[in-house]
Amino acid sequence: MLQKAIVFIDGSNIYHNLKATGIKPSDIDFEKLSDFVCKQFNCSRIKTIYYNSVPSIADGETTYYSHMSFLTDLKHHQDFEVKTRKLQRNSTQEQLNIITKELEELKLCEVCQPLVETHWHDYIGKISVREKGIDIMIATDMISHTILNDDCDRAILISGDADFIPAMDLIRKKKNVCSASVAKGYSYNLRKEHAWFILDRGLLLENCTKNKKPREKLR
Repeated sequence: MLQKAIVFIDGSNIYHNLKATGIKPSDIDFEKLSDFVCKQFNCSRIKTIYYNSVPSIADGETTYYSHMSFLTDLKHHQDFEVKTRKLQRNSTQEQLNIITKELEELKLCEVCQPLVETHWHDYIGKISVREKGIDIMIATDMISHTILNDDCDRAILISGDADFIPAMDLIRKKKNVCSASVAKGYSYNLRKEHAWFILDRGLLLENCTKNKKPREKLR
């Protein structure tokens, strides 16, 4: 009998890693992706939970409505749940601290330092927001569904982020847990500690894009 699995997708992580791999995230069918990954681990998908931050409309109406449309479309997929948090805006002091730290690491000479610092202060508005709380939400849900509520036999994380290792270590004591991600940005430590699967670019384009017919779902 196939194991029953819940897929947990770190939306921001997979979005940026897909772009780095040369794949347009909006071309990926996340229902197909979920079922494809479950197949690799010989599982039957119960549901998928997709996590993402939501930008403020103040940061641009086009970006905001495009993102909200994307999340709404996800909710129409079979057995899909979408969980969100608002992007947190950095204070001016936090932004200055980021710039100061980065400049220190560059170790510039006395001539270059003022020139670069001037340009970086012009850049400050581009680092004014950050994702906060999503990783904790994912880790908590993974533990709740596997250990506390006993909803599934296996938790499958689609993310390359090593921050999830402690939660996965805890889950492993009671249930099966694994991860999948594209090679770009896939933490070596995460793969070292837990079962993993690399989402090769060719495999994604062949099996998980919106222009392909969906494969038969495992039950």
